[in-house]
Amino acid sequence: MEEQITLDLVAALCRTLASKKIDYCHWKSNTFLYRSANGDNDLDLLVNRIHTQEFEEILSKLGFKESLLPKDEELPGVRNYYGCDPKTGRLIHVHLHFQLILGNDLSKNYRLPLERAYLESSIQRDLFRVPAPEFELVVLVIRMMLKHSTWDSILMRHGRLSKTEQCELSDLSTQETLAMVGTVLTHLPGVSRSLFDLCLQSLQVDCPYWIRIKTGRQLQKILQAYARYPHWFDIILKFSRRIWQPILRRGFGYSSRNRFASGGLFIAIVGGDGAGKTTMINELYDWLSEKFEIKKIHMGKPNWSWMTTAIRGVLKIGTLLHLYSFEGDVYEEASQPHGYPWFIRAVCTARDRYLTYMQAQRLSSNGSLVLCDRYSLPGFMKMDGPQCESAIAGLENVNWFLKFLVKTEKFYYGQILKPDLLIVLKLDPEIAVNRKTEETETSVRARSSEVWSLDWGKLSAFEVNASRSREEALSQVRSLMWEHL
Repeated sequence: MEEQITLDLVAALCRTLASKKIDYCHWKSNTFLYRSANGDNDLDLLVNRIHTQEFEEILSKLGFKESLLPKDEELPGVRNYYGCDPKTGRLIHVHLHFQLILGNDLSKNYRLPLERAYLESSIQRDLFRVPAPEFELVVLVIRMMLKHSTWDSILMRHGRLSKTEQCELSDLSTQETLAMVGTVLTHLPGVSRSLFDLCLQSLQVDCPYWIRIKTGRQLQKILQAYARYPHWFDIILKFSRRIWQPILRRGFGYSSRNRFASGGLFIAIVGGDGAGKTTMINELYDWLSEKFEIKKIHMGKPNWSWMTTAIRGVLKIGTLLHLYSFEGDVYEEASQPHGYPWFIRAVCTARDRYLTYMQAQRLSSNGSLVLCDRYSLPGFMKMDGPQCESAIAGLENVNWFLKFLVKTEKFYYGQILKPDLLIVLKLDPEIAVNRKTEETETSVRARSSEVWSLDWGKLSAFEVNASRSREEALSQVRSLMWEHL
C-alpha cells in the first residue's frame, strides 16, 4: 500500500469543516481515502446547499482558488477549487458537488436525486465524513454500469472496470452492506432489488457482454427521468467527443486546461546572472502546466518577427562581407562609436519585446497564466531597456535617421507597463561571478550589480534571496504566485 501521509492543507480543511459542523461528505472512492489525504486523488466533496457560503469562505481562508473548466467539460452543480499545500507545493483539487452527477466520462448524463439522504447517512471518520457504505455501493454500481456496461461504452472500448474500480466494488460488497441496500433503493423508484443484483452480477469480470448490454439498457430506461439529455443525444455526444478529442490532441496538440476564476496573471521574474531565473520559470511551469493554461515567454530574447528576420538577415550579410563588425554586449567597453547596424538591431529588439509584451497581455487578459523571463523596465537592466539614446552621446553628428531610430525605440519601450506580479531574484554580484563562469566577469558583475543595488520597492516588486537553496527560493516564489492568483 502507498505511504499513508496526510498533507497539512487537507488536514486543515477537514478539521475546519468538522469544527464548523459543515454538512458534507467525501462521496466516492472512499476505499482509497488515504490517496485523497496525500493529494494523489481529487477530493470529491458533496455539500449541502445551505452551507455553500460557509464552505466557500473556508476554502478561501485556506488559500483555495476557484478554477473554470473548458466549456464542454463544465457540469451543473459542480465547482472546482485548487489549493497549494505550503510544505510540499502539491496542488489539491477539490470538486465541490451540490448534485450527484455521474455517468460515462464523456457526457456525465445522469443526476441521482439522492443528495439529502446521502448526506444524512454520512458519519465522521478520522479525517473525512463519508456516506454509509450501502449508499456508496448503490451509487458505485450505477456509476459503473453507466460507465462500462452500455453498448456504446463497450463499443468505445470502455467496457472493463479498472483495478481500482474492481477493488472498490469488492471492498463495498460485503454481506452487511448488501443487506442494507434495499433501504437505499427506496429513494430511486424503478430500481428494484432484482435489477440492482443483476447490475452487480454484470459488473463481474466473467459476465458475458450480451448480459451486460441488456442490463445496462434496462437500467438506462429506468433512469431516463434523471437524464440531463435524451438518450439519442447522449449517444451522439459521446461518440462525437470520442472521435474529436483525439484528433484535437494528436493532430493539433490541443489539450484542455483549467483557468482561474479570478482571471489570468502576467508574472515577470527578473534577476542578474546566476540567480536562476530560467530554472525557476521551468520549475513553475512544470508545477502548473498539467492543470492550468500557462505560457512561457522570454522578453530578454524575444522571438523574431518576420520584419526582424528580414532586416537582420540583410545585416548578417553585411557582417559576412566584412562591411562592418558585429557589436555585442552593451556592458563591455566599446572601442569605437556604434554604427548604424547596431542601432537598427536595437530598434528591432525593442519592437520584438513590445510584440512579446502584447502577446503576454492578451493571453493573461483571456485567463491564462504567463511566465516572463526577464523584463523591460524604466531605469533597469541596460541590456533589457532603451539603448540608442545613450549610444548617440558618443557620436559627433546625429542625423535625422539616428534621431528617428532613437524615437522609435523609446516609443516601443514606453508602451511596456509593469506586469501583474514582478518577482526579483537577488544575488550578491560576487556569488554571481562565481556561478556564471561561462561569461566574462565584467558583464556578469555589471548585470548583477544593477539588480542588487536597485530600489525595488518603488516598482512594487517582491524580492527573493537567490543565494539560498533552490528549494527554499522555489517555495517562496510559489507562495507569492499562489497568493496573487
